Amino acid sequence: MKRALDIIISLTAIIILSPLLIVVAIVIKLESPGPVVYKSKRAGRDYKIFDFYKFRSMRKDADSMLGSLLTQNQYHSDSGLSNFVKIENDPRITPFGRFIRKYSIDELPQLFNIFKGDMSLVGNRPLPLYEARTLTDDKFAARFDCPAGLTGLWQVEKRGDNGSMSPEERKMLDVKYAQTHNLLMDCKILLRTFTNFVQKGNV
Repeated sequence: MKRALDIIISLTAIIILSPLLIVVAIVIKLESPGPVVYKSKRAGRDYKIFDFYKFRSMRKDADSMLGSLLTQNQYHSDSGLSNFVKIENDPRITPFGRFIRKYSIDELPQLFNIFKGDMSLVGNRPLPLYEARTLTDDKFAARFDCPAGLTGLWQVEKRGDNGSMSPEERKMLDVKYAQTHNLLMDCKILLRTFTNFVQKGNV
């Protein structure tokens, strides 16, 4: 049932939103050099690695700049180690990129990931490999026991609250979802997502 809904909803959304997708792609291409869609390797269910799609919201050299910005990571600790990366006022983001991130428009290409079966509408966010490899111990590995999702439990709990959610809280919410998720829970998360899709923080 979950997979059937993913296919129906993602395909319908792609068709309905296709004019918006085309306009966004044109603006990105005109604003700065680089590909329209940013692809990165992500770890999803059972640590399966796949190509994850987003509209490019950053400069094309953003990945090479990350190392110099890690001290600004809102999840940064004194040890220098962190499971997640979130940078307020990230200098790598383009002006139009900031707009599409604020309204979550940059996430729309993931509808193709959902249609292909890489992801589900609801699940735990697929993590970049440098984050995923830090969550493979017995305490947190369960977060990979469910599908990767466009939205999920931790996003609707405290999405965009400028780092007020600790890495530990976020990881435990992922584990909670993996262990308790069902279709009713997914529907509730989707409904809450529609009221929380605007980013509160500039991240």
